[in-house]
Amino acid sequence: MARRHEVFVSDEQWEKIKPFLPERKRSARGGRPRADDRACLEGILWVLRSGARWRDLPERYPSPSTCWRRLVEWEGEEVLVTIWHAFLDTLDERGLLDWDEVFVDASLSPAKKGATASEKPSGERVRSGWWWQMVKEFHLHAGPKVLRLLRSRWSKESSTRSRSAKSRRR
Repeated sequence: MARRHEVFVSDEQWEKIKPFLPERKRSARGGRPRADDRACLEGILWVLRSGARWRDLPERYPSPSTCWRRLVEWEGEEVLVTIWHAFLDTLDERGLLDWDEVFVDASLSPAKKGATASEKPSGERVRSGWWWQMVKEFHLHAGPKVLRLLRSRWSKESSTRSRSAKSRRR
């Protein structure tokens, strides 16, 4: 019995992603045809999801070096960030994002003066530059929305408190 391959990007999602990917012309000098963008994206997502090493990428995907180079290329051109923002905006417009669940991870904040020095993480646990870029972009994108949500709650709470205080005085 043949095993089904895990597909990370549906056809509908791919149709939304494809316009954001830069088109590359084939070199006039010839050479090898460019690997399929969708297959490379699937390979990148497999590595990110599994946490495996690039060299452990299954043979159904383009070569590990091709997938890695495509990740670096798309990261450098901010293609991934643009795609991510588009998907976040779509989910937000549909009301599928719960901004109550967003939080700030304190591990991203620098230690204050007088704090004890933290131990340097081992090389194996250091996050990639791409991961940190996505964290930064998430905070830049989600931050204003979360602040608006919090401000509206604070104003509602303060108006509720002031109304209850007035009723107690009477």
